[in-house]
Amino acid sequence: MVPTEPARTQAYPRTHRRPITRGRRAPGIGGGRNGRTNRSAPFPRSTSAESQLRVIPLGGLEEVGKNMTAFEYGRDIIVVDLGLMFPSEDMPGIDYVVPDYHYLQQHQDRIKALVITHGHLDHIGAIPYLLTRIGTPPVYATRLTVGLIQEKLEEFNLTSTVMVKEFHPDDTIKLGAFELSFFRVNHNIPDGVGIAIKSPLGTIVHTGDFKIDFTPRDEQPAELHKIAKLGGEGVLMLMSDSTNAEHPGSSISERDIGKNLDHLIEEAPGRVIVSTFATLVSRVQQVFDAAEHHNRKVAISGYSLERTIDISIKLGAMHVKRDMFVRLRDIDNYPDNKVIIISTGSQGQENSALGRMSRGEHRQIKIKQGDTVLLSSSPIPGNERAVQNLMNGLFRLGAKVIYNKIFDLHTSGHGYQNDLRLMLALTKPKYFMPIHGERHMLEAHATLATDMGIPRDNIFILSNGSILEMAAGRTREVIARISKTRIPNTAVLVDGLGVGDIGEVVLRDRQVMAQDGMFVIIVTINHSTHALIGDPEIISRGFMYMKGNDKLIKETVDKVKDICKAHTTKKVENWSPLRNALRDDIGIHLFQKTERRPMILPVVIEV
Repeated sequence: MVPTEPARTQAYPRTHRRPITRGRRAPGIGGGRNGRTNRSAPFPRSTSAESQLRVIPLGGLEEVGKNMTAFEYGRDIIVVDLGLMFPSEDMPGIDYVVPDYHYLQQHQDRIKALVITHGHLDHIGAIPYLLTRIGTPPVYATRLTVGLIQEKLEEFNLTSTVMVKEFHPDDTIKLGAFELSFFRVNHNIPDGVGIAIKSPLGTIVHTGDFKIDFTPRDEQPAELHKIAKLGGEGVLMLMSDSTNAEHPGSSISERDIGKNLDHLIEEAPGRVIVSTFATLVSRVQQVFDAAEHHNRKVAISGYSLERTIDISIKLGAMHVKRDMFVRLRDIDNYPDNKVIIISTGSQGQENSALGRMSRGEHRQIKIKQGDTVLLSSSPIPGNERAVQNLMNGLFRLGAKVIYNKIFDLHTSGHGYQNDLRLMLALTKPKYFMPIHGERHMLEAHATLATDMGIPRDNIFILSNGSILEMAAGRTREVIARISKTRIPNTAVLVDGLGVGDIGEVVLRDRQVMAQDGMFVIIVTINHSTHALIGDPEIISRGFMYMKGNDKLIKETVDKVKDICKAHTTKKVENWSPLRNALRDDIGIHLFQKTERRPMILPVVIEV
């Protein structure tokens, strides 16, 4: 058992239980959208904040990534997950996006623990960036997830600062007013769990990322018996993964993907290069299985992949014979049909191992005729163009590229509609909150829950920073509503070692420069006479080619001279008015001539 804090001795009121039956579809999801509580009883007015249960999503809603949710009762707070998200195309220079942590920073003395559902970056990636900013609470996770977290902490020299505690899915953890139990779920990384969060008002079930795979390759099946037991005892609210809520049926089993990989590796005449996400441990294991089956050696290209494999083998999440490994520089010592290379870069990342191979820039691997490249992933939304460019490069160099659209090489780790229905049916929740997904995914999941018989006023679709409040009414029935109060929630940007120091203004400047370039105006002013010395100097970067635009440059220089003359005839205390005039007037002038708006940087030098 994990060391725990003593729990408060407080009775847990029996949660209202109601069997789920298929009902007539309601016209909308009223409770979440309009902030109304269920119509059966009003929210108790006299309830103090100390006796309310509050659920505060701080990341992961109306987006896919940077998952983080806070649960509050009285003065106790627990946080579930602390992930990051990769930047969109309109965030130049940004490395990652992490959740807005300022509310937790203000209440860090109340945080009992951070509890992690599984080891993907959208659930653990922000830990080294943000944990010390919210009081460095202890981190609880399963065995493989602990290993992946520790690896991240080592990169930031935080292993001696952060306390990471391992729990088993059969453990119970008491954290102040909360008591946590766990159930195994299937995902595309081992050791994933859902969490049952018992509070004085009832039990909230948080599924984490999940699917129901009855034939998993390297995982135990989802613990449906535990989920059903929770439903029998009474679930106040279900918070469930919505990523694939729009997809009917069930997803392909991971074992079927393994069979397809084995078949393609058997048929390949030469080297096989398999690219997938570094953290898809089950997928990587199946590549090793196929390699052993067909007597091929395996080389690894990509630091993150090497580290994940090393940790997974060390912790027993992967089982690989050591003599199967071969160093990249030694693969030419083996026949091509006896080699597999597992590589990062399935999303078309420019500097990834496969990205460098596609451009002929990899130091040790040169793509050639006879190579077979298996892309065992699906493009993340926004990466489609990068993946297409990657494939084009590989094809040009003579490789045969097989990807998920033409052959089943990837299956989602998130449940389709049948899995979501099963979760709803087993838990029988009074209230329902779809989580983990874009708005259209949350809406689709809400509609699915309505079809399963949950009243529309008991379904809450929140956004990051919203607060769901729960309190016991006169009859001790727990009533829920969305608070009129919101917590400020904006994207926190990570740029190098800076966290949050790149704000909207800086990002907007970068967007302007990326789109229309930069135009620098340098004027030199005589300190005594305030007269312009010489001609203004013009520098253009990313806006126009100077040599081919002599007429526009001359017109602009003349206009700069006129502006300087108008602002240097009187006594000048500072040059801010001149700089502002140059920025505004030259900006208008250039837009009239080019219909583009470069960033104008006026520089006034006084000599």
